[in-house]
Amino acid sequence: MQQPPSSFVIRAALLQDMALVASLFREYAGGIGIDLSYQGFEAELAALPGAYAPPRGVILLAEQNGAAAGCVAVRPFGDGGICEMKRLHVRDTARGQGLGRALAMAAIAAARKLGYATMRLDTLSTMIAAQSLYRTLGFRPIAPYYATPVAGTVFMEKTLAPANEG
Repeated sequence: MQQPPSSFVIRAALLQDMALVASLFREYAGGIGIDLSYQGFEAELAALPGAYAPPRGVILLAEQNGAAAGCVAVRPFGDGGICEMKRLHVRDTARGQGLGRALAMAAIAAARKLGYATMRLDTLSTMIAAQSLYRTLGFRPIAPYYATPVAGTVFMEKTLAPANEG
C-alpha cells in the first residue's frame, strides 16, 4: 500500500466494514449532487462488496485516529485487463491534507497488484481539482466507455506500468 499523509492509515476494507463503506459511498453520492440511479447505485450498496470483492476488486478505507476519513474502490471492467476506479471520497474533515492523492495512488498500486494493465475512471466536468489530480497521476482523457445521462462526464484512462516501474 502507498504511504498516506501522516496520521492516516489506508487499508483494505473487511466484510465487517461494509456498513461503513455504504455510509461513505452515500456521502460521496450526496456530495456530487447527481442522481446515481443510472449506475444502479442502490443495488451496488445492497450487494457490497459486490464487484469490488477480491480477487478482482478491492475497497480501500482511509482512517485518521481510528475514524474513517475516506475511501476508494477498484472493480473489474469487462473481461480483459481493465479495471475502474470508483467512489474516491475524502470527508470534509480530512480534506486539504493530500489524502485524495494518497487514496488514488493506493488504488493504482492495488490495481497493479491485481494484475490489471489499464485503469479507467469517470468524473464530472465541474470537478476541476479531481481532473487535475488524475492528470498528475498519468490519466489521460478518452472517449466515453459507457453511456451516461450526465452531460459533460469526463472519461479518463491510465496504462498501469508493472509495480516496479513508475
